[in-house]
Amino acid sequence: MSYARNLRCRECHREYPLEALHVCEFCFGPVEVSYDYDAIRKNVTRQSVEAGPASLWRYRDFLPCDSDAAIDIGAGYTPLIHARNLGKALGLPNLYIKNDTVNPTWSFKDRVVAVAATRARELGYEKLACASTGNLANSVSAHAAAAGMEAIVFIPHDLEANKQLGSSIYNPTLVKVRGNYDAVNRLCAELAGSHNWGFVNVNVRPYYSEGSKTLGFEVAEQLGWRAPDHCVVPIASGSLFVKIRKGLDELYKTGLLAEEPKTRMSGAQATGCSPVATAWQEGSMNFKPQRPNTIAKSLAIGNPADGYYSLVQLRDTNGACASVSDPEIVDGMKLLAETEGIFAETAGGVTIASLKQLVEHGKIHPDETTVAFITGAGFKTVEAVAEALNPALEIDATMSSFEAAYSALQPTEAIA
Repeated sequence: MSYARNLRCRECHREYPLEALHVCEFCFGPVEVSYDYDAIRKNVTRQSVEAGPASLWRYRDFLPCDSDAAIDIGAGYTPLIHARNLGKALGLPNLYIKNDTVNPTWSFKDRVVAVAATRARELGYEKLACASTGNLANSVSAHAAAAGMEAIVFIPHDLEANKQLGSSIYNPTLVKVRGNYDAVNRLCAELAGSHNWGFVNVNVRPYYSEGSKTLGFEVAEQLGWRAPDHCVVPIASGSLFVKIRKGLDELYKTGLLAEEPKTRMSGAQATGCSPVATAWQEGSMNFKPQRPNTIAKSLAIGNPADGYYSLVQLRDTNGACASVSDPEIVDGMKLLAETEGIFAETAGGVTIASLKQLVEHGKIHPDETTVAFITGAGFKTVEAVAEALNPALEIDATMSSFEAAYSALQPTEAIA
């Protein structure tokens, strides 16, 4: 049973049935799922959540589909790590990493697809589709395989090889579109109007986006049922950024958080695709679409669907938004790996480099409980970092060969 009540336009607040609809028919604003929060408050407790499965489905009462019929490959309830080493390096003793690299297809997209695929099947779709920068295609392909559905996934033609392989292994119809993600997305929007397919991030988007708020639920639960002071989140479409905060607010509305969240939300973007960060730094609430040019391909959305709402959230929560260069992204990937043992993809490098920049600019207070969200695993984007790593020692199978090579690595002490 779901407590989802209807779809509601974010702009004019018109209500619609829980169907495959993503745009208000009156004002063309985006629609999102609304719930019977009073009923959730009466029936859901911290104890009932904690007794649930170690996956996102422990929050089934906050999701818009029937969990008894879930397409479940084990997404969610990923580690929240107290990042003491990285925190020491940055001067943040209360820094945590939300590590979504360990999801079934190694990114947070498993959360949104688990919900979208389940709802798509409830709506009668037999084919699951998406426009993707890579991670979403991997997840749609895997969930469709588990559900016995056909998958058709559309990606930019120049996507990283490992992300292409990460979809192909599940045997979808993989379509490489000559163009960037925004071109892929436009094509899928047209196809959704003429094909009876469940496009998870087009006609099923209101349900898809609800999966992201489970990150907010988990962080609050893992912190002992309290909201963090500050979140640093990568921004692509902006949906993840907005929905994490929605999750925190829903826990308060339903009595699972004792105090109203005052969480500051800060964003992270690559300089080569930074429409939200650029608008924020210019003091504007209107972003300008950009042509992406960055190694962080999973964030390369030049015309983000939730860009405006991201700017509103930055303003309303007293957050900040950073943008970082490609070399800084690589340095961020290396810093996270060397301090906390987490190999993140380029989007994770954006998050860590932005976190560092925000600290240096005085945007994060050392006493704040800060959570940085790492959304995908590094083996998806090895090309970005491979040349920046130290080469292996190559030696003969003798003690003397090893000692000579190893000694050459040691710093030479200054002569007095």
